Amino acid sequence: MARKKLIVDGKSLTLDKIKFFLNENPIVTLSNDSKKKVIKARRLIDKWVDEGKVIYGVTTGFGEFANVKISQKDIAKLQENLIVSHSTGVGDPLPAFIVKIMMLLRVNALAGGHSGIRLETLELLIAMINNNIIPVIPSQGSVGSSGDLAPLSHLVLAMIGKEEAQIYKDVMKDDQHKIKILKSSAALKKFGLKPVKLGAKEGLALINGTQMMTAFASYICIEALQLKMIADIAGALSHETLRGTDNAFDLRIHKLRPFPGQITAAKNLLAMIQESEIRESHRFNDPRVQDSYSIRCIPQIHGASRDSIDYVCSRVEIELNSVNDNPLIFPDDEAHLEGGNFHGQPMALALDFLAIALSEYANVSERRTERMLNGSLSSLPRFLTKNGGLNSGLMIAQYTAASLVSENKVLAHPASVDSIPTSANQEDHNSMGSISARKCFQILKNVQSVFAIEILTACQGLEFHKPMKYGKGTEAVYKLVRKSVPPILNDRVIYKDIERIRELIFNTGFLKEIKKVVELN
Repeated sequence: MARKKLIVDGKSLTLDKIKFFLNENPIVTLSNDSKKKVIKARRLIDKWVDEGKVIYGVTTGFGEFANVKISQKDIAKLQENLIVSHSTGVGDPLPAFIVKIMMLLRVNALAGGHSGIRLETLELLIAMINNNIIPVIPSQGSVGSSGDLAPLSHLVLAMIGKEEAQIYKDVMKDDQHKIKILKSSAALKKFGLKPVKLGAKEGLALINGTQMMTAFASYICIEALQLKMIADIAGALSHETLRGTDNAFDLRIHKLRPFPGQITAAKNLLAMIQESEIRESHRFNDPRVQDSYSIRCIPQIHGASRDSIDYVCSRVEIELNSVNDNPLIFPDDEAHLEGGNFHGQPMALALDFLAIALSEYANVSERRTERMLNGSLSSLPRFLTKNGGLNSGLMIAQYTAASLVSENKVLAHPASVDSIPTSANQEDHNSMGSISARKCFQILKNVQSVFAIEILTACQGLEFHKPMKYGKGTEAVYKLVRKSVPPILNDRVIYKDIERIRELIFNTGFLKEIKKVVELN
């Protein structure tokens, strides 16, 4: 089957297109208009070099060395030196899918024709994407200003035939630890490609940008948009297990405080529990007037995180289509301007905000799990096991959730409130956005596991309400879960159950199945 195509033009990339890029492995091509813009900008660079014009990073050194003029014969060497000297990353390699997004984002930023790169250099990067030649990039070493200099330098090392790369069939499926690491030159040769010899400005154009932090931000946003509905599904399951009242979800309440996320969350909860006999049972002989906050305030808590996610996604989509290197070329004006579009502050703040919003999802999820397992709070068998004492049931699953929640609280401390000057104080404020990105990525994974534990717990709790009928949506979830994980009758190894549920609920097919039964947003 012929591969689909993704046309890059520097201005129309979206989160949906990145999702398509990751899942469908399309052929990436430059738009014809972008090719013309790239060529036009390059002609100006060549003209200015021939004229001996002083341009930062083209005919001068970098950072503190901006006042050092570079001779014409050394201009190409300057660019190679830039790449090798800036390749100072440490730590474990970045996930292959994050690197592939980085590569796409760099192409998109350069496609605007404001960077002065040669078309053939850009086309080599595109060819690497299309053949899934993924540079090995250490995860640590960026301060998030002047761009993600170290990670992007490691990316460019592969383009010039230095250091290492890996070849994937599918970056979303292959285990990177099982993929053979090759010399970059050998990986390129395998597909008939040759390393590029960088010309004037090209090294700087390739590494001056926010593509590492924005790649993380893009992926996290894609997952977070799905997480919004998973959160409401988990909350609805817990609500039923705890025989909660639906009074607190009445839309009349939420229209008096009309935050969009709050209203949507309330609608989702009501949709999930419609036709529930368990909900109806609450209306009779139940002394409770109202539920605990973790149940009663789900729309308010989840809604606030929903709105935060939507805000961050809107910021990320601006950055996706931004030109963020320095200096910038304006071909129509035959001008170049030195500025600071490489500064990662917009993404650093957005990712720190997103980290907090995601952490709050886990905070309240773990409280619901505890409430279901605590017999004095739930009126259910302690730890949801019939033979307690001999069996511990889901006692320690809550420990795991508590551990992840506590870890998130540490990770959610904003990285963007810190700054360490670099380059002899020339670069005296840095965003630390790459740290924000890596922290947020770990928080995302932790939150996904916490929700898996809540759903495992809630489905186990629902066993004790039989033969009462579950809600329309909760029953659909229960049936899907039971196809992967049977009820816990006696103690067994639990971690595999958690992972199975995690894989189930964050598979794109899961929400499609639930949406066949109830309307969710």
